[in-house]
Amino acid sequence: MSGKLSTALVLALLLSSAAAYAANPQPVVVNTFVCSGNNVQRLGPCPNGGEPSFLIQGTDGNFYGTAFVSSEQDLSQQNGGTVFSVTPGGTFTLLHTFLPGAAKNYPAGNNPGQLIEGPDHNLYGTTFRGGLNDFGVLYRLSRKSGFQIIHKFCSAKNCTDGYNGGSLVAGVDGNLYGLTSAGGTGGCQGGCGTIFRVVPATGIYEVVFNFNGSTDGAFPFSLTLAPDGSFYGFSGAIFHYVPATGAFQLLAATSFPRFGFDPSAPFTNMVITNGKIYGLYTVYQIGGAGLFEVNLDGSNLNLFPEYDTNFSGGSPSGLLLASDGNFWVAEQFNGSAGDIISLSPSSGTVLQTLTPFSTSAAVGIDPAALIQVKDGTFWGTTTAYGKAPAGHFGNGVVFNLSAGLPPQ
Repeated sequence: MSGKLSTALVLALLLSSAAAYAANPQPVVVNTFVCSGNNVQRLGPCPNGGEPSFLIQGTDGNFYGTAFVSSEQDLSQQNGGTVFSVTPGGTFTLLHTFLPGAAKNYPAGNNPGQLIEGPDHNLYGTTFRGGLNDFGVLYRLSRKSGFQIIHKFCSAKNCTDGYNGGSLVAGVDGNLYGLTSAGGTGGCQGGCGTIFRVVPATGIYEVVFNFNGSTDGAFPFSLTLAPDGSFYGFSGAIFHYVPATGAFQLLAATSFPRFGFDPSAPFTNMVITNGKIYGLYTVYQIGGAGLFEVNLDGSNLNLFPEYDTNFSGGSPSGLLLASDGNFWVAEQFNGSAGDIISLSPSSGTVLQTLTPFSTSAAVGIDPAALIQVKDGTFWGTTTAYGKAPAGHFGNGVVFNLSAGLPPQ
């Protein structure tokens, strides 16, 4: 065999190996959340937190996230939680722990949820519980001044300031915007929800819109920033809100159809690209998941056939538009270990399914967060299991995953 032919053969084998790896990518564990206790009962304290569910990459290149609990007990005592950072090289730093306080009522928040970076480069987040009467808080975490409560939800009379906060978004005007799915001045029992604004320079919290339960819809979620600086969300139909003027419009044509007696509705975040809004929908009582698309003016709502008709593949925890032009989804499911899938934006069909998760795998089970960084790799979290030393158990991990996608 000639030297030239031998070199060509070696090159072909290398390319073949690379293609095989790209076809079956495996996640790499960056950090495991370790709790004290045995791996059978899986109960005990988690010094750095457990059940990590949200992850972002900051402008400094590091990753920031929240872990839902500080210990594993029975379901009625899943309390605490942490905010953490992880460098691309895997260095973990505990930034904040939500503590029970003297009265064990978690006055500064309990069970953290979504986390974003503000225009001032500080971290902002909400908690599901704690605060005033267990309605949660909105907080800021600063490198200079540490942890600060910006607002305790339902602190105004009759909860006109809103509660059940979520969907934080940094606006193009330098302010932060978010939704509460309840409270406000609307006519629903317990309030119909609000849009609120936070001015980072002052920390002032202000409700800028109240949903009325009829012409505006109710119980909003999935606030999404559009390229022009306005916002879209869902409150029974897709709505459009312009922060510069306060203009609000409920796009009535986007009321999702019924399938027999069962209504359909979005149930994850929405993504805006190429002049359209995309998201995942489900059908009440029937379950399953499918991709939908609609024009920004609310016309031509299209529900693609469900790619999963009974949640057999898992419950989606978010929708990500990746650099290959396809949508990627991390799915959790209590009856299995979860998976990561990619979906065609033109048909909603599944293009690829990754199933590296199991109770015995180092990466753990039930992927929750999934983001893509500039080099094309994915970073994410799982919310349970992972490897741990004797006398301890893993309670979720941060991982990265190279699926052969191009840089962003």
